[in-house]
Amino acid sequence: MTRVFGDPVDVWVSDGRPVRFVWRGRLYTVRRVLEHWVTTRDWWREQHPGGEAAGEREFWRIEATPDREIGVYELRYDVAADSWLLSRVWD
Repeated sequence: MTRVFGDPVDVWVSDGRPVRFVWRGRLYTVRRVLEHWVTTRDWWREQHPGGEAAGEREFWRIEATPDREIGVYELRYDVAADSWLLSRVWD
């Protein structure tokens, strides 16, 4: 079961990959990257004059832990805004 969030998170990156993040005041350490993909949002606006430019979003599905309990989390990086969100958590 997944829970959907949209919480901003602070993320530390090494070699282009997230290695740690802070969510709700807790520091999580990334143990393993499970999946990584890139999407373009608002792709349909590229076809219309005057539409805003489409932006890339990177998604990272990772295993991470704040202590001993490992969970699966999905981080989203918005390239244009240079910002990170925690988008999903798996129970």
